[in-house]
Amino acid sequence: MTVFDVQIDALSGGPADLDRYRGRALLVVNVASRCGLTPQYAGLQALADAYAGRGLTVLGVPCNQFAGQEPGSAAEIEEFCQVNYGVTFPLTEKVDVNGPDRHPLYAALVSTPDAEGHTGDVRWNFEKFLVAPDGTVAARFGPQVTPEDPDLRAAIEKVLPA
Repeated sequence: MTVFDVQIDALSGGPADLDRYRGRALLVVNVASRCGLTPQYAGLQALADAYAGRGLTVLGVPCNQFAGQEPGSAAEIEEFCQVNYGVTFPLTEKVDVNGPDRHPLYAALVSTPDAEGHTGDVRWNFEKFLVAPDGTVAARFGPQVTPEDPDLRAAIEKVLPA
């Protein structure tokens, strides 16, 4: 079983069907609308635009576990992302990324260490997991690593299928 086999719903309802991303690189990011890191949405959209044709999909996963910074409904989250950041990359339903109700998607991601060797619980909004086209988790980046970071971009380049 890989990340692509996990069942999760789209923000707008119905299955997100992660299997359709099999063969593409996937950058999974837990996102929030009321966080000091929220401006990263702009950089994530720029990554999505720059690399879509080369086989990358950015996947935003709303989460309200960090200081209640994603309290909105699905409609409110979608509107916020589109109006403020022009987000066109897919967003999933709001889920827990830590704790006893951790979504299976994050259960499949969190054992991967970041550059500092951190594994386990997601530390804050905008933590990033890079999934290779075969569904293996290739890299993990902390919340402070921006979408413009050269190490993140190098990791993406390394796993692109095309």
